[in-house]
Amino acid sequence: MATNPISLMASPRRGHYDAIIVGARCAGAATAMLLARAGLKVLAIDRKPYGSDTLSTHALMRPAVLQLWRWGLLEPLLKAGTPLVETTTFHYGDEEITVPLAGNLELPGLIAPRRTVLDRILVDAARKAGAEILHDVAVGDLFADTRGRIRGIEIRAAGRASLRVSAEIVVGADGIGSLVAKCVDAQPSRRGAVSAAHVYGYAPVEPGAGYHWYFRDGLAGSFIPTNDGLACIVASVPTSLFDQRFRLGHARARMDVLEALSPALAAQAARAPKDARLQAFRGVPGYIRQAHGPGWALVGDAGFFRDPITSHGISDALRDAESLARAILDGSQAAFATWQQRRDLIANQILDTTDAVAGFDWTLDDIGERHRRFSVVLKAEVQALAGQPAPARRASKPTTYRAPANQDKPPVEANLSRNRTGARP
Repeated sequence: MATNPISLMASPRRGHYDAIIVGARCAGAATAMLLARAGLKVLAIDRKPYGSDTLSTHALMRPAVLQLWRWGLLEPLLKAGTPLVETTTFHYGDEEITVPLAGNLELPGLIAPRRTVLDRILVDAARKAGAEILHDVAVGDLFADTRGRIRGIEIRAAGRASLRVSAEIVVGADGIGSLVAKCVDAQPSRRGAVSAAHVYGYAPVEPGAGYHWYFRDGLAGSFIPTNDGLACIVASVPTSLFDQRFRLGHARARMDVLEALSPALAAQAARAPKDARLQAFRGVPGYIRQAHGPGWALVGDAGFFRDPITSHGISDALRDAESLARAILDGSQAAFATWQQRRDLIANQILDTTDAVAGFDWTLDDIGERHRRFSVVLKAEVQALAGQPAPARRASKPTTYRAPANQDKPPVEANLSRNRTGARP
C-alpha cells in the first residue's frame, strides 16, 4: 500500500525557538544562517524539497556577490561550477556597449548560480551554523496570544493532528503569495505601476561568456551564463503583450522575440534540446509591504518585490536578510523601526529604477540613461553594505519580548490563542 509522505514528515525537535522562518530559499536560508551563527535557536520550514528548483533567472548583481563573499559562500559557489562572469554587454538595438567587470578579492566578477546550487549552499551553511531546517513541510496558519502578538506557527499534515510550535518571532520568507503576510494582514505601503512577463529556457554556452542584455522598442532579452555549461536565455515583454502573443504557445512567441532582438541570440537559444522545458512568469507589479509587527517580520519577496528585469531580486533578499537579522538580534522596537526605514529607503529607489525599465515606455535613445540611474543605486548599495559589520548578538540583551536562548518552552504569560486574522487553507 502506498504511504502518504506528508503524513510521515519530519517534526521540529523543539517546542519553542528564538525564531521560526517560513520559507528556506535565498531570504529564509540566509536569515536562518545569520541568526544561527549569532547563537539563536532557529527553525526554518519550506514546503518544497531540499535542493529543488524554482523560478529564477539567476543573475546576481554586485551587492549579492559582496554578501556571499562576506559570508564565506562565494568560494563554495565557484567550486560548485558556477562560472565567473567578467564582462557585461548592453545591446541597444544594433549598438553594443561592453563593460569589463574589474575584479578584486571581494568582487572578482559576477555569478549566476542555478537555484538548485545557491539555495542548497545557503541551507547547508544555515545547518552548519546550528539552524534546524525542515523541507517538505507546510505551515497552515499562525497563532497569536490574546493581545494579538504572533507567537508561533501551526503545522498541518494529512493523517496527523495539528502541531503548534512557538517562537519569539516568526519571519515570513515565503515569497509573493506569502502566507505569513496574509495571516498578519501586512499591507503594502507602495505598489508599482507596471509589470513585465519573462519566458526563459536553457541552452549550451561556451566557457567564458559574459552577461548580455538586449533591448529594442517594446522588447528585452537576457543571456545569463549559469551552471552545467548552460545559459539562461530570457525573452521579456510587457504583460499585456504576453497575454496577446504567448497564450497560444510560449516556444514560438519566445523565439520570435529573441529573433527580433538579435538573430545571434535566437540562434543560441535554438541550440537547446527540442524537448527542453520553458519557464514563464506573467508578471506582477512591484510592491513594498509593511516589514514587521508584533512578533512577525517579512523578508525577501514576501516584503518587497520588484520586476525581475533588473536582476536584483536575490540581491534584495540577501541584503534584507542581513539587516533583519541585525534587528532581531538587537530585539528592540527601535531596531525594527530603523530596519524598516532603511529597507524602505533602498527599496523605493530600486522600485523606481526597475519600473523605469519594466514599463517598456522607453526608447533606444533613453534606455541607457535609465540603466545608468540604476547603476548609481547599485553603487550606493555596495558602499553601504561594505561598511556594515556582520550581525552579532548583543552581550546584554534588552528586556523586550525575546526569551532566553536556552528556553525550550513559550513564556508562561503568552496565553496562546488562534490568530483570527489568519488565512485558512
